[in-house]
Amino acid sequence: MKSVDDFRLMFGKKEIVPIIVGGMGVDISTAQLALETARLGGIGHISDAMVPDVCDKRFKTTFVKDKTKFYKLNIPNSDKSIVKFDLGLLAEATKLHVAATMEAKRGDGLVFVNCMEKLTMNAPRDTLQVRMASALDAGIDGITLSAGLHLGSFSLIEDHPRFRDAKLGIIVSSVRALQIFLRKNARLNRLPDYIVVEGPLAGGHLGFGADWAQYDLATIVAEIAQYLKNEHLDIPVVAAGGIFTGSDAVSFLENGASAVQVATRFTVADECGLPYKVKQEYFKASEQDIEVNNISPTGYPMRMLKNSPAIGSGIRPGCESYGYLLDGNGHCAYITSYNREIAKHPDGKNISVKDKTCLCTHMSNMNCWTCGHYTYRLKDTTHRLEDGSYMTLSAEHIFKDYQHSTDQKICLPDLAVSLLMRV
Repeated sequence: MKSVDDFRLMFGKKEIVPIIVGGMGVDISTAQLALETARLGGIGHISDAMVPDVCDKRFKTTFVKDKTKFYKLNIPNSDKSIVKFDLGLLAEATKLHVAATMEAKRGDGLVFVNCMEKLTMNAPRDTLQVRMASALDAGIDGITLSAGLHLGSFSLIEDHPRFRDAKLGIIVSSVRALQIFLRKNARLNRLPDYIVVEGPLAGGHLGFGADWAQYDLATIVAEIAQYLKNEHLDIPVVAAGGIFTGSDAVSFLENGASAVQVATRFTVADECGLPYKVKQEYFKASEQDIEVNNISPTGYPMRMLKNSPAIGSGIRPGCESYGYLLDGNGHCAYITSYNREIAKHPDGKNISVKDKTCLCTHMSNMNCWTCGHYTYRLKDTTHRLEDGSYMTLSAEHIFKDYQHSTDQKICLPDLAVSLLMRV
């Protein structure tokens, strides 16, 4: 019986363990998690979501504080169109985050950055270009284009000296999305180096509508693999979403996928950026505690825990500090919903916004508990301790379990050793 270790993802002559830990923002997929994945021979992701905020926490910089101070007078104003990002400071923050990560990299694996198109930042084209170019400048191994069709993203960096050197990939959820992307970028004569096919059981934002449950990852992967074969395109396909065991991964690797992308099991890793108390919420969750809702201002459905503090919260929009989802006109769907409730409650008390959430603020505060469909199975991957809590796991343990397990087995950590290491 085969394990994931019997397969390799090939980038030219470079062999990679075909396990990719997906990008989870904001700083849930930390540099530490990405570096550990790379050390073990796989591919880890850092996220470029809210990088100035991440830098402030990681390096004690003051990007958010300074931005808040600069736009302080606009906080009471419902019009956020004047709130802009200083592109120079955005580049500085991105380079700081990426360069520090790459300098610390060890092992034969790679570190990619997950770059979301939906981070429009009141200047969608300019901010996206700066984020990608700065990551390349700082030595990132590759960029995974996510949360959007990215029809013009390649062209934003076509003049960068590393445009054909770095690995560039795209996340899609359908053959049609891939076809549109390839057609729009044909003039560049630059194919993506890999294609992540994300199914409906993934965590966080989904590339589907309200009918997401009608789709199946294996079917979509097979359709895309067949399309690539028909077009004589040799591009590695990466299966993502709902791959919970090494045996799940092998089933995709045996049926045309070159690698798998996983994330849910790593949310409870020691190296993951979620606070310990939040990790315990993930462990405790039942299947009924997980929902797909439409509270994201991006317009995408989002899978998360029902008890996330972000749901129903009526906090004041934090655009002056953050503002990552402001469109090119300085608008965010949460602002509209918040202002509607303020009109009903002019005193500002007892405000609850049910249909949208202030995603930036809640993600920064780790109060938006996005998760994969199989989060309710996390409790089966570890030990429950005498106090009722669950023992977190090392990223190495989770990675190697994916890499070497067979027959749908999940290897539990050695309880005595793990407890001793935590003393």
